[in-house]
Amino acid sequence: MSGTIEVKPAPTAPALEQAVSTPRKIARPSHWTEARRSFRRHWQLYLLIVVPLAYFVIFKYIPISNAVIAFKDYSPIKGPWGSPWIGFRNFELFFQNPVFWTLVKNTFFLAAYTVLASFPIPIVLAIALNEIRVGVFKKTVQLVTYAPYFISTVVVVSMTILVLSPQLGFVNDAIGLFGIPKVDFLGKPDYFRHIYVWSDVWQTTGYSAVIYLAALAGIDPALHESARIDGASRLQRIRNVDLPGIMPTAVIILILGVGNIMSIGFEKAYLLQNPLNASQSEIIATYVYKTGLLNADFSMATAIGLFNSVINLVLLVIVNFVAKRITGNGLWS
Repeated sequence: MSGTIEVKPAPTAPALEQAVSTPRKIARPSHWTEARRSFRRHWQLYLLIVVPLAYFVIFKYIPISNAVIAFKDYSPIKGPWGSPWIGFRNFELFFQNPVFWTLVKNTFFLAAYTVLASFPIPIVLAIALNEIRVGVFKKTVQLVTYAPYFISTVVVVSMTILVLSPQLGFVNDAIGLFGIPKVDFLGKPDYFRHIYVWSDVWQTTGYSAVIYLAALAGIDPALHESARIDGASRLQRIRNVDLPGIMPTAVIILILGVGNIMSIGFEKAYLLQNPLNASQSEIIATYVYKTGLLNADFSMATAIGLFNSVINLVLLVIVNFVAKRITGNGLWS
């Protein structure tokens, strides 16, 4: 029995180099395969987001389709889709309304005042609480500043009216000790914004400070130790360690605050409003309520609300872009 054995020549050096240099193509799984694999591994986490996702879909996204009544002469009998189409007529009527610029000005100034006042104070409070080493005092201050957040807006407004009342309020009693005549604070338009903003700061500062305290807790303690070794004072550590550490959180909160600058709260403004201060307390939210529910002009109210939302969206995108360019932090970074 005879046969021949074929002997293949050994690969040359260039062939070996080519084989080594040529990467092997590894077939990567598709996105659907990765999604199914991730779902099988973490199905409990996916299950947790079902309810929040359903909430936003049902109560936020589906109602957006009914915003079409802003472009129609809405009739409750014909419904949103059966009402006649009138295009941008509602927007034109609103822009031509003599109160248009007054509403925009009041809303913008009130919201900007609120953002400017309520943004830095929680940061100062959080840094001060973070530096306190006496546990009982720190917890007491946190409780006192955080508790007002759980008081409803109606109760806060009732307390404000009683405190500032010309007849019963202790503020007028206090200034009366100095010979100053009693002042009807809620009856003077110039006082409305200050009352609104600082009552809001009192109510929300403690809650906002908790967010910054959480951000401060995430700062590496080694940074403070290094600063102490280098001889940095407490103020220097705050300026060079704490503030940069909470800057991403502060930027996000500022962007969201500016993004809602035209959606100032309706409840407090409406409850503090009266015929005497209406020249500054009438904002877009209260005007939408009066137009849509009291006057039953649903098309006009929807058009005003849609205009307000578009302004908020534009401001959000602009501020996010500016913050991204300046600080490197943004909503979608």
